[in-house]
Amino acid sequence: MSLFLAIATLVFFSFLPLLELRASIPIGFFALNAWFGVSMDWWWVVLICVAANILQGVVVFEILLPILELFRRHWAWFATKIWPHVEKRQQKLKPVVERYGEWGLAIFIGIPLPGTGALTGAVGAFLLGFERRRFYVANAAGVLLAAIAVTVICLLIQEGAVAEDSLLRSLFLNEKLIEGSAP
Repeated sequence: MSLFLAIATLVFFSFLPLLELRASIPIGFFALNAWFGVSMDWWWVVLICVAANILQGVVVFEILLPILELFRRHWAWFATKIWPHVEKRQQKLKPVVERYGEWGLAIFIGIPLPGTGALTGAVGAFLLGFERRRFYVANAAGVLLAAIAVTVICLLIQEGAVAEDSLLRSLFLNEKLIEGSAP
């Protein structure tokens, strides 16, 4: 049961807007044992968090069109006031999308900072008019870039290569939260 809770916690944090795997990977590295008494190999943590974060981007991208279509059908003001602006922006930004394509979006998704990530990338890709396949490639590549960056930092902290009083360590480790109980 503890393993299930640990995995559910990783998935939960991977789905949280603004945090995503930027929070779930450090939690997997440093907090699961204290919270649930479960120790997972780092590569399992990364695999679970990456899969959940990629899934988050796909789900958001796929539900945006049906939701917006529902708004267009049931609220005239949305169809006349909001939707034309969305379409206009898509057409205006099409040259930028064509120029930078999947790799521009992948880099945006892969920057391991709050506000970037799969969720924001999915909304941006939808508003920019990305095709499904192009978004899937960019989403997977961006999530992998972020996972590599966060994992390397976590491994460096875990191995003691990052000083105890460094800003980087304090960003990734909240000792009080880790020592406390599970969320």
